[in-house]
Amino acid sequence: MATHIMLDTETLDFTHTSLVLTFGAVKFDPHDWEKDPWDPIYFRLDIDEQTAMGRTISESTMEWWGKQPKEAFDEAFAEDDRISLDQFIKELNRYRVGAAKIWAQGPLFDIDILENMYKMKGQPVPWMYYDIRDSRTVMDMGNSDAKTSNSNAHNSLADAYCQACAVRDIYRE
Repeated sequence: MATHIMLDTETLDFTHTSLVLTFGAVKFDPHDWEKDPWDPIYFRLDIDEQTAMGRTISESTMEWWGKQPKEAFDEAFAEDDRISLDQFIKELNRYRVGAAKIWAQGPLFDIDILENMYKMKGQPVPWMYYDIRDSRTVMDMGNSDAKTSNSNAHNSLADAYCQACAVRDIYRE
């Protein structure tokens, strides 16, 4: 069994210095077509800490969030259960152990943001550049219904789950 991780972030900007509201990830095996993604993790990251360290917020992204469904907005901006970046990095490093590949829907977004966050905190990134995979490229190669079936869009955990299912389904094709 090959364990891979699909991750997703919800942010307040579209650059590598973006403030991260939430992070979600699931483990999955793209070669096991019968097994759903498992072992989900979900974090709300401390907004004040990120602001103080210079992570960025764009006006256009704030306007975009204002047009999203109320449920997605409320979940992303909820004040409760926010964790420090040090705790987040510790949890993500632990979660990464044993995973062969790291997937994102556009690594130049999610992965780039996370790598910049690690750099700002003076921490080594827990993956190598050759472990990174792009789900968008795989989705372009197949016809999976999973790539459009997320009824809970802009929730980082729901997005990660749907993206992992889509990759698995396209591997099966």
